Amino acid sequence: VAALLAVLAPIPQTLAQTREQKLDRRVLPIPEPNYPHSTVLDARDAKPPPRFEVKAPAGAPNVLIVLVDDMGFGIPSAFGGPVRMPSADRLASQGLRYNQFHTTAVCSPTRTALLSGRNHHMNNMGSITETATAFPGNTGQRPDNVTPLAEMLRLNGYSTAFIGKNHETAAWEVSPSGPTSRWPTRSGFDKFYGFYGGETDQWNPTLYDGMTRIPTPHYPGYNFMTDMTDQAIAWMKFQKALTP
Repeated sequence: VAALLAVLAPIPQTLAQTREQKLDRRVLPIPEPNYPHSTVLDARDAKPPPRFEVKAPAGAPNVLIVLVDDMGFGIPSAFGGPVRMPSADRLASQGLRYNQFHTTAVCSPTRTALLSGRNHHMNNMGSITETATAFPGNTGQRPDNVTPLAEMLRLNGYSTAFIGKNHETAAWEVSPSGPTSRWPTRSGFDKFYGFYGGETDQWNPTLYDGMTRIPTPHYPGYNFMTDMTDQAIAWMKFQKALTP
């Protein structure tokens, strides 16, 4: 079981615009300013308005979330557990150690709450998607009036990617006919690379790139955990190369 979900959200976009416009971020999408109509008759004398571009606010942080399924505080060495995790130890030693994270006992509801900032029942995710029912609060289908955090970030000028396990889309919606409104790339993420459902074979995974089913990689030593990590690193390198 590939039990790691990496949400990379995001790298602030910094395409050339020397003067940051004052944007009203209280309503999303941020509306384009209304510029007065030009009354200049000769095009050679006309001055164009500034190019409208939504960028992340000055000083906005990059955000990296690595979520490991089914691992509590008693597991990692960063919290005194028996499993040595040197990378997590280094991160914990340089920052904060939160110890009151609210879980909902199973994976999908916890993740959908994390990805939206809403209670899991508000997201219709009272259980995992495969055990959804027809009753409100547990249909397995996030309602349209709940906006994912990734979409809020994207509309504020962030680049966003989701690499790994997506267990937030109802099983009967994962097909070429959709509906696709609850797929990652329709839920605020520019990039998705990973699999749908609760589990897959780490050596022979069923993979999607965006909304396209891709051939399963086959080469000596292939493992999805390494593959998803490489995909995440490559995506961030592209972002830094194109929009440093």
